[in-house]
Amino acid sequence: MYPEKQLAQLVIRACQFYNVDKVVISPGSRNAPLTIGFSNVTEIETYSIVDERCAAFFALGIAQQTRKPVAIVCTSGSALLNYYPAIAEAYYSRVPLLVISADRPKHLIDIGDGQTIRQENVFKNHILYSANLIEDEKKLTFNIHEVECAIFTAICDSGPVHINVPFNEPIYNTVDVLADFNFNSKLENDVENQNELDTNIADIWNTSEKKLILVGVHYPDQKLQDVLRYFTEDTSVLVFTETTSNINDPNYINSIDQLISKLEEEEFEQLKPDLLITLGGMVISKRVKQFLRKYQPKHHWHVDKLVKLDTYFCLTKHIKESPADFFEVLKTKITIHQSSSYQKRWIKEKKQRQIAHQAFIKEAEYSDFRVFRNILETLPDFSQVQVSNSAVVRYMQLYDVNPTLEVFCNRGTSGIDGSTSTAIGAAVGGKKNTVLITGDLSFFYDSNALWNNYIPPSFRIIVINNAGGGIFKIIPGPKSTNALQFFETPHNLTAEHLAKMYGLEYQKASSLATIEDKLESFYNESEQAKILEVFTPSNQNDIVLKEYFNKL
Repeated sequence: MYPEKQLAQLVIRACQFYNVDKVVISPGSRNAPLTIGFSNVTEIETYSIVDERCAAFFALGIAQQTRKPVAIVCTSGSALLNYYPAIAEAYYSRVPLLVISADRPKHLIDIGDGQTIRQENVFKNHILYSANLIEDEKKLTFNIHEVECAIFTAICDSGPVHINVPFNEPIYNTVDVLADFNFNSKLENDVENQNELDTNIADIWNTSEKKLILVGVHYPDQKLQDVLRYFTEDTSVLVFTETTSNINDPNYINSIDQLISKLEEEEFEQLKPDLLITLGGMVISKRVKQFLRKYQPKHHWHVDKLVKLDTYFCLTKHIKESPADFFEVLKTKITIHQSSSYQKRWIKEKKQRQIAHQAFIKEAEYSDFRVFRNILETLPDFSQVQVSNSAVVRYMQLYDVNPTLEVFCNRGTSGIDGSTSTAIGAAVGGKKNTVLITGDLSFFYDSNALWNNYIPPSFRIIVINNAGGGIFKIIPGPKSTNALQFFETPHNLTAEHLAKMYGLEYQKASSLATIEDKLESFYNESEQAKILEVFTPSNQNDIVLKEYFNKL
């Protein structure tokens, strides 16, 4: 049973042809031709998620792990607009999403007909391609071209694209066979290939006395991990990583804020690089951004096939190459320095900070900061860890993380929306045991994420419940006003009844002893996914964190 509509058949056949094999459908009527078609194609795996915002983030989580386009399909009207937060995240994080919206025909727009909005090009500021199809069999060549361009772009440029598909009624008529269409057999990729580096790059490298490599959000990449280790033999090279970089080595500075939080101006001048090389996506540390914007390097190269990021306002070269390939070529062109004190000086400082860090933990009062040690020490090896935004991801930055873990966070837009939905999608798409560590506001904001029939039994959620947006007590500004309650969002909510409603196992803890007790069996196999809600003192968390930085 397939849809009679030619446009629906075209979109479905194009997805088959280009191996878009996962489709997340939100129920509706106008998208009936697409729903009927996708659900009857055996090569395509379909999911039904009611809430469009959750559906889009769920798809984003799958695509994050598979690194292939995942399609999302919705009905006409405001349903489409609920995709926007995930589309913006996909745009800035370069995650391939294929947004397919059913629409009303043009003659019904803006005349007072129900469930109609102006859907064409609605995401124009945050989309890589918009294909507006025309329901007219004489326009078949045009429609094929538009659908192919959209899918080409999603695959080659790794990001969200939008295909808007208008349907006249009737929309439920079916046929027995899908038509065939003439698609191109080869994708074209316009991204430059720079396997050869110009001599100027090697000269700058060799004459720079202090070289800093800073890795932001990055998908796990063993090739990059291996080649970067070669560069630590150069004593003029210092590597800064973040938890979400998925790059680990004892000779890297992996807790940037821990290192630079209390440096004097003279020390910042000593740390200031001559050459800065940045890799990956967004950097979480506000301190390192402030440092590099004030103490700018002579040269800044950003290495990325697709995205040019001038985060520190001093970019001198965008190298359009994958980081691993770039460094493989670079190492054949350069001279290794063995006499610089740059790396040694800051590795020594890192070790001193770690001693202070461990000493503080032993004496620290029960708080957000303190419970992270218990959580991070008990995460099972080789798990996938999804982290929500705001305070949680920043606490993660202050601790050493088990190098077998893969860590992900929606840092493209850094919003609290969609963290749970993304994590569930990632658990489905990644096939690994997945743990979500989330704050309370992020968790409750995306509570519809649990309205999902595909949550694996191995999925685990740890909710740090500090009764409000604790980050607004940490960052300067909000506490000095008389409007803190509007920043912080104080509440007395718990996850217990949500867990019961959605059929998840629920546990809670409010002391280090109970946390240790609960975590001991939390990751054991079970028939249901589990939530562990950790309650921390709202009036103590910011005090402990500020004391921590003072003690460093």
